[in-house]
Amino acid sequence: MTTQPTFVGIDISKDRLDVFTRPQETFFSVPYTDQGIGTLISNLLSLEPEIVLVEATGGYEARIVAALAHASLPVVMINPRQIRDFARATGRLAKTDRIDARVMARFAEVIHPEVHLLGGEEQRELAALMSRHCQLTEMITMEKNRTHATTQTVRENIAAHIKWLEAQIKEIDRRLDDFIVKDPKLRRRAEIVGSVPGVGPVLTRGLISYLPELGAVNRGKIAALVGVAPFNSDSGVHRGRRIIWGGRKNIRDILYMGALASTRFNPVIGPFYHRLVKSGKHKKVALAACMRKLLTILNAMVRANSLWCENYHR
Repeated sequence: MTTQPTFVGIDISKDRLDVFTRPQETFFSVPYTDQGIGTLISNLLSLEPEIVLVEATGGYEARIVAALAHASLPVVMINPRQIRDFARATGRLAKTDRIDARVMARFAEVIHPEVHLLGGEEQRELAALMSRHCQLTEMITMEKNRTHATTQTVRENIAAHIKWLEAQIKEIDRRLDDFIVKDPKLRRRAEIVGSVPGVGPVLTRGLISYLPELGAVNRGKIAALVGVAPFNSDSGVHRGRRIIWGGRKNIRDILYMGALASTRFNPVIGPFYHRLVKSGKHKKVALAACMRKLLTILNAMVRANSLWCENYHR
């Protein structure tokens, strides 16, 4: 007699974790503390689940995801929109923490989302540092925009704040680089990624921090993870515009700037971009194609542990 696989949904709030299991139809809650996480992991290890599903909740999920990954549990993080769409499709319009956990467990059981490498505590620290770098960069942009319509006194205050923010960014970058240098695998990955013309230190740090799957999955999966795989919008004879969306916006934003630089400095991406534009593609469409091509090349290089070569992508 074969045992049915177990699927777990975890709804995350600031102070509590609500857990539902399928097909056992059991529900329990634990406090979102170190002790509560320990109790949860002990229970899940005894169940030997096939998938443990959590939602991306703006940062609250990072702690439990890192703990689950460290315990070698098959954790999958998913966009909340997908859970709500699934709930509506199955007729569940009400929304409570318990219902959300149940819907997630059911989603895992029916859809079987693929388990990807999420990394542990070290990856969480890298991602947190990189996120802070991006936040500080956004603050500088906002402060610069404010200088155009204010008084001289306020402009001086803004300039001082920008100087402080720039110092903070340098400190964050130093910590990221120290973190990477101390780990031989991360150091080699940074060396490979950084060897590509047009790929600067920001994209290198971003790929290492936000995309631990780089080099571990095929080209289609890595494009889908980042959200640079185009989606069709066709019906009958109608052919709609292809769009890219979903995936990890944090790395996609950084990849956009890397692809833009690569159109100028990379001997493969540059001609590819101009060829697309010359053939009639809109510049943004061509740039999106360059993002995917650059990511595909980087993924293949990391998988092969190979530095940049102009003919490598062929």
